[in-house]
Amino acid sequence: MIKKVDHIGIAVQSLETALPFYTEVLKLPLLGIEDVESQKVRVAFLNAGETKLELLEPTTEESTIAQFIKKRGEGIHHIALGVNSIEERILEMKENGIRMIDEVPRAGAGGAHIAFMHPKSAAGVLVELCEKKG
Repeated sequence: MIKKVDHIGIAVQSLETALPFYTEVLKLPLLGIEDVESQKVRVAFLNAGETKLELLEPTTEESTIAQFIKKRGEGIHHIALGVNSIEERILEMKENGIRMIDEVPRAGAGGAHIAFMHPKSAAGVLVELCEKKG
């Protein structure tokens, strides 16, 4: 069912301010930066071996990332688990009583299909299911 931890999402106020720590201090390769207009974020992916780090910068005050930072400050936002057949995984979660934020997959960064579980169903952790085609 779960292939691996695909990435860890980290909410940041500014990619420009946050990136030097990851690229210069930790020496993680920057894989790319992308605007995800539907999520109102700008994301930077960094290669951290088997798992990527996804830095999430809000592009508007209405974005869920901006709201997260206002409430909790910068830091880990979510853990994304790589899956096959995301529609089947969503159904499986619902059959097991897991409350889903997304009952149908939506577009995420890098062309991925994503769906979030509600943190109340996952011991307070925002868990993302992430399916990448090809």
